[in-house]
Amino acid sequence: MKSIAEAKEAPNTQNSAPTCEKMQSIGLNAWFGSKQALKNINLHIRTNFITAIIGPSGCGKSTFIRCLNRMHELVPGAGMSGQVLLDGRDIYARGVDPVMIRRRVGMVFQKPNPFPTMSIYDNVAAGLRLTGLKKGKNLDEIVRHSLEQATLWDEVKDDLKKPGTSISGGQQQRLCIARAIALQPEVILMDEPCSALDPVATAKIEELIVSLKDDYTVVIVTHNMQQAARVSDFTAFLYIGELIEYSSTKDIFENPTNELTEKYITGRFG
Repeated sequence: MKSIAEAKEAPNTQNSAPTCEKMQSIGLNAWFGSKQALKNINLHIRTNFITAIIGPSGCGKSTFIRCLNRMHELVPGAGMSGQVLLDGRDIYARGVDPVMIRRRVGMVFQKPNPFPTMSIYDNVAAGLRLTGLKKGKNLDEIVRHSLEQATLWDEVKDDLKKPGTSISGGQQQRLCIARAIALQPEVILMDEPCSALDPVATAKIEELIVSLKDDYTVVIVTHNMQQAARVSDFTAFLYIGELIEYSSTKDIFENPTNELTEKYITGRFG
């Protein structure tokens, strides 16, 4: 696997035409009951780049990415308004199947969550079986390819029948990434995927995230400023539900235009 420095390329900050936008939020608002969590978020997410969402706890980071694949609506009492476009089409439009959206826009959660009663193999194959692919050579090939993309195959190829929970925390997180990859999503959302991991496992996940942008559009929520600077091409700073600043990661960390952004990334509040 390439190192982060080798794999990461400078983003094309001038190419902002709609053709390079994989997703876009337009006037996005979100609530939990009467509490407004997001306020008029307008943000475009470029194809095959990594976008980091940063901000203090409770600022709406996780809510934002859950709106990107319609998981927010699964929370009792949750509501939203505005639009979220995927390839220019509103994912909340009437007649759009939310299950299909969640297949196209996959999610990896903060804590590794392999299915405890399933083997490593079955964890990766679970979503495929729900779509009708039950068994056979094709299923085996997809499972292997997904584990290879998640840089886990060589570590588990002889233990595929063991429980998904029998491997280390970092390996479990890569297994969850393989499970998401198996469904061939177009976008992968990651909600603080390294927060429960040690530095060694974190480094492997970060290298994996950078390699994934060759095939996927990636959005990562992180509270770790150094991590955002290492892996992302673009960074959005949220504060109390509002989008304060969005630019290339280099500009956000080296030349922020908003005083709030500068205070946050320099540790003067958070």
